[in-house]
Amino acid sequence: MNNPRSRTVKLGLLQHACGSEPKKNLKKTLQLAEAAVRRGAQIICTQELCPSVYFCQSEDHENFKLAEPIPGPSTRLFQSFARKHRVVVIASLFEKRASGLYHNTAVIIDADGSLLGIYRKMHIPDDPLFYEKFYFTPGDTGFKSWETRYGRIGVLICWDQWYPEGARLTALQGAEILFYPTAIGWHPKEKAEYGVNQHGAWETIQRSHAVANGCYVAAINRIGLETPVGGDGIEFWGQSFVAGTSGQILAKAGVDTEEAMVVPVDLGKVDVTRTHWPFLRDRRIDAYGDITKRFRD
Repeated sequence: MNNPRSRTVKLGLLQHACGSEPKKNLKKTLQLAEAAVRRGAQIICTQELCPSVYFCQSEDHENFKLAEPIPGPSTRLFQSFARKHRVVVIASLFEKRASGLYHNTAVIIDADGSLLGIYRKMHIPDDPLFYEKFYFTPGDTGFKSWETRYGRIGVLICWDQWYPEGARLTALQGAEILFYPTAIGWHPKEKAEYGVNQHGAWETIQRSHAVANGCYVAAINRIGLETPVGGDGIEFWGQSFVAGTSGQILAKAGVDTEEAMVVPVDLGKVDVTRTHWPFLRDRRIDAYGDITKRFRD
């Protein structure tokens, strides 16, 4: 049966490797974005920290030189691209907000090139080779959504993807698509023992956000082995994907292929899914007060 409220929008997910030169990385990002445009993409999203290698593998003050103000050179570059091609762009950048104050930030740019707003990563990890607390101040924008030319979207970043609270609060603002710019991979020595389960958990948790909120989820990851400080480095597992409103995988990129993956989604299915699986209706908001506690002793 045809959905009379069908609204098809094409998402462009940009998955690629990064090298040591930010200008070359941005050039590659824009080349992939242009490839996505040629295939009809209307909302394009980069991977996390797209202008650089994943520098958080070490705690090094030199890496703060990679940061830039927002709006700044990279923001304006993506604004120009959005305006020229009439597409929405989500770009993940390293923001220098002030001296000594830095964020992991996504810029949300509408199809006329206007900067709709920013989202600053809320959950900041601190794990071996993921030393983000050294660099990033936790976000203070809260969880947000934006009405773009092609639909209402929400944006969260990487470590945020493990938290159902962030997905829920974004969906409650009407987001029809949740975008997760990401940089996640295996420690090569652990891959044989833990790799399958680690990747499976990453994919499952985000598919569950789609189910619980009746919306689309797009996760955009990088590829390649990065060893900016020597050692074994991180082997990014790629496999960017889009999940449908019932959590089904609609499309998935390869493990080690650079891709501009274009995926059509029908935003009309958000209303249909939320009506037939009325999880938002049946929430017991009167009973959730303890969710704001760290732990219930």
